[in-house]
Amino acid sequence: MISPRPAPGRRFTGWHMLAILLGMFGTIIAVNFVMARFAVGTFGGTVVDNSYVASQKFNRWLAEARAQEALGWKLQTVVDEGRIVRITTNSPMGPLYAATIDAVATHPLGRAPEQKLHFVNVGGGAFASQQPLPEGRWLLRIEVREGRDTARFDDQVGA
Repeated sequence: MISPRPAPGRRFTGWHMLAILLGMFGTIIAVNFVMARFAVGTFGGTVVDNSYVASQKFNRWLAEARAQEALGWKLQTVVDEGRIVRITTNSPMGPLYAATIDAVATHPLGRAPEQKLHFVNVGGGAFASQQPLPEGRWLLRIEVREGRDTARFDDQVGA
């Protein structure tokens, strides 16, 4: 039986293997540190402050969601060139003419302070915010009240 001949040139030694392992694990560790820094730097906060307390309210939230869905209210939210938020309302009976609308605009990453928005009725079931919304992408938590009925909506606006 003929044994294979080693290739001409340098031999593969333990130092070569050590360099490969250090390079591989060094790359993995460096990527993990970079990704962890981005994750911590862009996290805007918690969804709920206390999950136990939130779990105690869950059934009430479900009942409120069912009641809101039974109303059948729909909203269309847009931001115009002047950064005024415009909301058009609709229900199974037609537009909501006598509704009162308020909203809180929060930056998705928590980098800008909350903006409270108050809306005025501009006719035909349409409402416009009294103040412009700053540039950027915003999450709107909208509360619509008409008579004894209340509905809450979440919508994203901006770019």
